[in-house]
Amino acid sequence: MASSQCCENPPTLNSSFGQGSVEQIGGLKAYITGPSDSNKAVLLISDVFGFEAPNLRKLADKVGAAGYFVVVADFFYGDPYVLDKSQFPEWISSHGPDKAFESAKQIVADLKSKGISAIGAAGFCWGAKVVVELAKAGEIQAAVILHPSLTTVDDIREVKCHISVLGAEIDRSSPPELLKKFEEVLSATSGVDSFVKIFPGVAHGWTVRYSDDDEAAVKNAQEAHQDMLDWFAKYI
Repeated sequence: MASSQCCENPPTLNSSFGQGSVEQIGGLKAYITGPSDSNKAVLLISDVFGFEAPNLRKLADKVGAAGYFVVVADFFYGDPYVLDKSQFPEWISSHGPDKAFESAKQIVADLKSKGISAIGAAGFCWGAKVVVELAKAGEIQAAVILHPSLTTVDDIREVKCHISVLGAEIDRSSPPELLKKFEEVLSATSGVDSFVKIFPGVAHGWTVRYSDDDEAAVKNAQEAHQDMLDWFAKYI
């Protein structure tokens, strides 16, 4: 279930932030970064605040610098959640991960048509559910979900690719008890490698909704980012 934590610490969106460019891919507008001639791609799927969040684009550039063609798509079609302007229950009912999953499949198909041979995906909060749906459908080779929302044990049972789960100790959307159930299910799933890590002392959203002025928060976020990169290096 999504919780109020999903809406806390909203970023200040910036459409021009980042080293990459905004282009069309798979029928969606997307922030694109990394080498255009790479045969390995990574999809980064945002939380409810969308693809213009500076910390997310900064991470995309970091993933691109590691040699991946990176896509951060606008699955909300210009209508991300805006704190104090949108009622979350109404917003989420019209911005469900199911629609984004269908759009993500179009992006995967587009990438494959361009010669991409291996694709990984990482999802943050809301985006984790989309990544899990891609993993269930066999659309990607590696998945990373960070402080996931809306993801169930039944979802995890159907995952078909190697998956890393990075969670927070303080998280009402995916508390440690739930992540431990994920771990139990994954450890019993043949042919799927898994990694589950719960970061102590951090709260939901810590990997992308941190302040650059908070040294400890930056360090915790960077540790998760490195875990994500290590997973992709291993499996895509």
